Amino acid sequence: MKNSLFIQLSLLATFLLVSCGNGSNETVIEDENEDEITPTLTLLWETDDTLITNESVLYDEATGTIYVANIDGNPTEKDGKGSISIIDKEGNIIEQEWVTGIDAPKGMGITNGKLYETNIDELVEIDIETATISNRYAVEDAAFLNDVDVRNDRVYFSDMATGKIHFLLAGEIYLFAEGQNNINGLRVGGDGTLYGLDAEGLKKYDEKGNFEMINQEVTGGDGLIIIDDSTFLVSRWQGEIYLIQNGIATLLLDTKAEDSNTADIGFIPSENIVLVPTFFKNKVAAYRLSY
Repeated sequence: MKNSLFIQLSLLATFLLVSCGNGSNETVIEDENEDEITPTLTLLWETDDTLITNESVLYDEATGTIYVANIDGNPTEKDGKGSISIIDKEGNIIEQEWVTGIDAPKGMGITNGKLYETNIDELVEIDIETATISNRYAVEDAAFLNDVDVRNDRVYFSDMATGKIHFLLAGEIYLFAEGQNNINGLRVGGDGTLYGLDAEGLKKYDEKGNFEMINQEVTGGDGLIIIDDSTFLVSRWQGEIYLIQNGIATLLLDTKAEDSNTADIGFIPSENIVLVPTFFKNKVAAYRLSY
C-alpha cells in the first residue's frame, strides 16, 4: 500500500509540475500583432456650411492659423467670387472673407510672410500681415493650376490640365517636370524632395524632375501630406482618404455615399488632426488620425 500511495503521489506531483510549466509558457508567449493599431480617422468637428466650394485647407505651424480656399463658383471661370477664409482649431470661422478678389483659389503654401495660391492660370501672392494681394504671376499656357507647396524661396505648383509642375523662384517661373498625367497634389519633404500625385499614383521626384513610383494603387489623388519618409496621407476628391505606409495603401475614410468630397487636405502634425475640405458640402471637417 505504501508503494502504491508513493507512486500515486509521484504521478500527481509530475502532473502538477507539467501543468504549471505549460501555464508558465502560455503567459510568456505574446501575440506579435498585439501592439498593432488599425489606422482610423475619427470625426472631431465640422465648420458651418458657409465655406462655399472649399477646395483646400492649409495649417500654418508657425502661427496656428488655418486657411481655407473657397472657389465659390466655377473652378475654371474668372468670376472674382473666390476667397480665403480663416478658421480655428475648434472649427469656428474666424474670418469668412480674409482675402477676396480671387477667381477660383485652390492649393496654398506659405513662405517668407507670403501665402501663395493657384488661381486658374496665375499664381497669386498674398501678404499675410496686411491681408492684401501683393503680386500676381501669370503662367504661360496654364489651364488648370492646382496644388502648391513651398521650400524656402521656391514655390512649386501643378497644372492638372497640361501635366506640368512649375516653380516660382525670385520672381521668375520655371518648368520643373512635364508629362505628368493629371498632376495634382504636391508636397515637399523636409530634405527638399518633391512628391506628387497624378493619374499614375504617388511619385517621388529628384532634383531634375525624374521620378520613381511609391504607390500605384491610389491614382488620381488630390491632397497629399507627408508624415515621414515612408508614411503619407492621400485624398481622392471623390471622397476617399488613404494612409500609405512603405508603399502600401490603407483606406481610412470613404464618404462617397454621403456625397461629401475630400479635396486638398491639411494636417496639424502636433495633434494628428486631418483637415478635410468637403467641396460641395461647403464645410471643413476635422478628423483625428490614429495609426
